[in-house]
Amino acid sequence: MKHVTNKKQLLLTTILTITDNVDTYAGDNEIAPFKNVLNEMYSRDISKKVHASYHLQATKGKFTGVVPPLGYLKDPDEKGHLLIDEETAPIVRKIFQWAVDGRGINYISRELERQRVPCPSWWHRKRGNRTYYTKWEQKDPENGKYVWDESYLKDLLRNPVYCGDMASQKRYYRFKIGSQGDKAPDEWITVEDTHEPIISRDTFELVQAKIRSRKRQNTTGEYSIFAGLLRCAECGGALTIRKTNSKDPHEIYTCSTYIHKGKAHCSQHRVDADDLYDAVLSKIRECARIAVGGCEDMEERVRELCCEDEQDHRDSIEKLAAKQKDRLESLDRLIARLYDDLISEKISEATFDKMLEKTQKEQSEIKQELVKNQKLLDEEEKLDAQSQQWAEDIGSYTDITELDANILNRLISKIVISEPQDDGSNNSHAVEMEIHFNLSPIPELGTIERGSSSIRYF
Repeated sequence: MKHVTNKKQLLLTTILTITDNVDTYAGDNEIAPFKNVLNEMYSRDISKKVHASYHLQATKGKFTGVVPPLGYLKDPDEKGHLLIDEETAPIVRKIFQWAVDGRGINYISRELERQRVPCPSWWHRKRGNRTYYTKWEQKDPENGKYVWDESYLKDLLRNPVYCGDMASQKRYYRFKIGSQGDKAPDEWITVEDTHEPIISRDTFELVQAKIRSRKRQNTTGEYSIFAGLLRCAECGGALTIRKTNSKDPHEIYTCSTYIHKGKAHCSQHRVDADDLYDAVLSKIRECARIAVGGCEDMEERVRELCCEDEQDHRDSIEKLAAKQKDRLESLDRLIARLYDDLISEKISEATFDKMLEKTQKEQSEIKQELVKNQKLLDEEEKLDAQSQQWAEDIGSYTDITELDANILNRLISKIVISEPQDDGSNNSHAVEMEIHFNLSPIPELGTIERGSSSIRYF
């Protein structure tokens, strides 16, 4: 056992390797940095060789994945070869037939659920390939296994493996980072006729043509100004814009989960686009008038919300943080005395270890609490600055007449839409809307009449 005569040496980190004969305790080691460079080069070289091996297998049309595509099994007699799974192949044929008939992804997903066809993750668990559960299975273990993910169905319909071709190397990869996005189909390594197809090549090409024909933009080629801001209060999904099928078609926003999954998973949360536009415009004007002092009562509410209601809490946090810092300094001095006592043999090594462990544990706990308190103080200081900037920003919109995406994204972080509720009046279509400004939600009750419907905002 080495006896340490300098207490500073006790605080140093020692690196010791057996095969390379590196011991930083014994002194500086000039070869260690070069060893690190060589190890990095070795790891990079191994990575290149592994990926070169996968690339070679891909050019030969071999399957190198862990889990075979739905409808196939790995050939136990030939590595990299696929065999048709007679139990799940009919599901794949059914999906492609629906696509040939012009059915979209939403219809296919709903029909599979209606017919109670288990999703791929269920089949993978049954085969022993995976233990993963989808969010729908976790939410409803009995019926969630019949919910299919639309993105999976899109990839399935585009995968040439089902017409007998093997497509590999579909993602970009970088050393030490991993996958970095999908490659375009023309960059894939595709080898034709490597295994028995589930569908004919003509069927596959017909489905690809139908998929391309379903891609379309609106007449202006622009996004809705509310894109990315609207959220469903129940499921948290986005609200998307669409047109009604009435004699007088007009634009509405509805929950994307309802559109994709149906009423079994969420309700419509419908709100007319014109009503939403007018309500948000009116709310921005109102808050702008508050910011410039147009209403003393409301101005007082905003000031209390943004600036003053946390002052007492802030003072108590500052006092607590000061005490925690003083305690940490005391513990540092205590640890220094412990090292002195150990070196002078006033205490045994066992006593030193026990007292050091107890002291360091207290240090760790105080540091964690101090970080939390300091974060709260930083956030409150940031909120003070934001409140002033927010007042200046929104104060310039007192006479605004039109909205655009830049204005909305500058002022608003999200708009939460709740399902219409019966408010007890003659109008039972009041939509509850909560606007969250980028500073903080400004709660204010009101109702804006729009013919036979209204929007109630909070």
